Amino acid sequence: METYIIALLCLAAFFAGFIDAIVGGGGLIQTPAGLILLPNLPVSTVIGTLKIPAFSGTSFAAYQYLKKVTLDKKILIIMMLLAFPAAFLGSTVLTYVSNDFMKPLLLVVLSLLAIYTYVKKNFGQHQVRNISAKTQILNAVGISFIVGFYDGFIGPGTGSFLVVAFIAIMGFDFLHASANAKMVNLATNFGSICLFILKGKIIWSIALPMAASNAIGGWLGAKLAINRGNKFIRVFFLVVVTGTLIRFAYDVFLK
Repeated sequence: METYIIALLCLAAFFAGFIDAIVGGGGLIQTPAGLILLPNLPVSTVIGTLKIPAFSGTSFAAYQYLKKVTLDKKILIIMMLLAFPAAFLGSTVLTYVSNDFMKPLLLVVLSLLAIYTYVKKNFGQHQVRNISAKTQILNAVGISFIVGFYDGFIGPGTGSFLVVAFIAIMGFDFLHASANAKMVNLATNFGSICLFILKGKIIWSIALPMAASNAIGGWLGAKLAINRGNKFIRVFFLVVVTGTLIRFAYDVFLK
């Protein structure tokens, strides 16, 4: 492996970790970079290898959020326990079935999401307090399985989908949604990593230096999000969702 390729991958991992820590979507940078710079490796090997830096950056970001943001640990434990097997299942299905059929649907969903977030200025600016504990737990179960499976099966944009789910369904603001999304994303990444380790799909000589770079980016991104608050995260969210839209539009119409 050429040194400059590792350097470019680490640079991509840093920016991916930075963006992912704020509002998710780091895979939009890291995944294309891996596929472009490692063209001779099987796609499943590239994706499996990239799960290690994704987990590393998410871990450091989650630690920063845990220090500053109050989280409902009961709901988080339920969600993480469910998200892990859901992501494992999604990655297992991915080894047998193509996920291309999902991309046109996601293109429509993301377009509606971007328009709604842009038009509704107060989206995610305040927490909603009138959701019962029972309803929150039921919502948490649904979010964990659906988004966990999505992360294992498709991947890019998982953090953003989690943020939206926490705001629209759980009633959180952007800051608390981002904090909770990091914790659940840890579980989904770990579920996928377990599958890819069992399949022998991870190249550690690439994964480890990228993991260090992603962790630094995640640490910086989380600190910035915590310090700047909801309005800043909302703007960042719109940028990332737009980037996700462009990515899926390219996959659907130009590939």
